[in-house]
Amino acid sequence: MRPPILKRLLRRLASAAALGLLAATLSATTAQPAAAAAGLQQVTGFGSNPGNLQMYAYTPAGLPANAPLVVALHGCAQSADAYYTNSGWPRYADAWGFAVVFPQTTSANNALSCFNWFDPAEDTRGRGEAASVVQMVDYAKEHYGSDDGRVYVTGLSAGGGMAADLLAAYPDVFAGGSIASGIPAQCATSQTAASACQYAPPSLTPAQWGDKVRAAHPGYDGPWPRVAIWHGTSDYTVRPANATALRDQWTDVWGIGQTPSATDSLPGNTTRTVYEDASGQSAVELYTISGMGHGLPVDPGSGDGQCGSTAAYFLDTICSTYHTGVFWGLDDGTAPGGGTDPGDGDGDGDGGDPGTPVPARCHTATNYAHVTAGRAHMSGGYVYANGSEQNMGLYNVFVSHTLRESPTGYYVIADNGCTA
Repeated sequence: MRPPILKRLLRRLASAAALGLLAATLSATTAQPAAAAAGLQQVTGFGSNPGNLQMYAYTPAGLPANAPLVVALHGCAQSADAYYTNSGWPRYADAWGFAVVFPQTTSANNALSCFNWFDPAEDTRGRGEAASVVQMVDYAKEHYGSDDGRVYVTGLSAGGGMAADLLAAYPDVFAGGSIASGIPAQCATSQTAASACQYAPPSLTPAQWGDKVRAAHPGYDGPWPRVAIWHGTSDYTVRPANATALRDQWTDVWGIGQTPSATDSLPGNTTRTVYEDASGQSAVELYTISGMGHGLPVDPGSGDGQCGSTAAYFLDTICSTYHTGVFWGLDDGTAPGGGTDPGDGDGDGDGGDPGTPVPARCHTATNYAHVTAGRAHMSGGYVYANGSEQNMGLYNVFVSHTLRESPTGYYVIADNGCTA
């Protein structure tokens, strides 16, 4: 018989294997709650914390009473600080006036520092990590004066899976959500099922997916959260079929069917598909980024509708944070620079003249770094360029290539010279 400590270790390692991502150990510091803008601050004593999470917060200086609140959940092998630094949320918190809470889990909870979106003891109403996140929301309402009716949750990968579970379990708390490279609510209820959800979610009808949400808070008859879904077509970690399942799940919950009300094109080779409710309000929006791998879409720059910085699992395509904030109504109809165009400032919202080709970009890195950045993917120990599917050699840090990107998300090997 294995000792109890060994059993716990094996369970954590099994959880890590189910998620298939790189391990990282996150450090924790102790600080006092933030009263004004001073970067990311840790908050202690926010509640009984049954999920053993850490709370970090960013509160802009001069934050008015009854401002919105955004909860942002990092992905596996990430930290609250990484999400704060790279996601772009602080920029829009300053521009539009809202607080952001960044929950953090560590390897003490999960070997890969993932939120446990597949564990009923952690992701259901009143239990574990889900309950800890809601305690952070309650703290923000009391100490920051956050508006009870304008609380939103967003997350990447495992954080996206937990965000979906929170929307299902607490529709009375969250007015909206955004799920990037994530998994449908309650797709898995065990470590064994987690991997299957990532790579091939169950073939369920929209009603069956919707039932998983309705079962998370039985008897709830209030308004449902508005949901944005972000996914890359070349995501080989959490397959794009999850985005379709999420679309089916939340349109069914809203009772609006899966026929889109509108479809349009956005910067970064992104297609937005809109699903409106009976009143004509956009209830569910699906953002599909052609050629993007696994990560949160960002668009570094200082222009209207640009945000974030590139890093592991933060991919240079489109500022999802901007469009998510606009979808939730955080902008009150204006962009940070005073404009309303999310792209190039010409008022058409397309990010540039549709007749102007997107210039090529060149990226030189190891095969490992190309996969991490979403420019390539690994299969059978070898790396293949996204789009062209050219074989780049073994998956390691010793083989390097230059990849030429044109159009956005389509990569070819250009070791003999790359003209950007």
